Amino acid sequence: MKKYQYTICFIKRGKKILMLNRENAGFMGRWNGVGGRFEDGETPTECILREVHEETGITLADVTDCGSVTWMIDSVDHGGMHIFFAEVEEDFVYMTPRGTEEGILDWKHLDWIMHPENSGVAENIPIFLPYMLNDMKRYNHHCTWIDKQMVEIETLPIE
Repeated sequence: MKKYQYTICFIKRGKKILMLNRENAGFMGRWNGVGGRFEDGETPTECILREVHEETGITLADVTDCGSVTWMIDSVDHGGMHIFFAEVEEDFVYMTPRGTEEGILDWKHLDWIMHPENSGVAENIPIFLPYMLNDMKRYNHHCTWIDKQMVEIETLPIE
């Protein structure tokens, strides 16, 4: 398995996903999953479990590896991230909105996340999130960006 520089996780509770409105570059001001960069020697799973805990205070027992998202920006390969999914019980108590160093955490309803007119989420999430929720196989979702606009996303299964 290729190791990318980032990890991201989407945590589901009932019909909502815990999202982070990011304070920093990389979809700054948009809602996205939680995650971050690797520390030396970490596996992708170790990294995302640590990052989820650091960014949310939530200790997950397990996550599902759903593959990766990679991207080209103006014809330059910019790497990618390992994507993970986790589900907590519907009665799991985690009060939001909650401000953190990374941004604002809040539970967002799936209908809101997936709405075609929603410009508040990263553009590629409504495309790859359904694979994570409904299929649970591993995929690579390769995004092509030109002049700060996503122009294509190609989804292929990972063998």
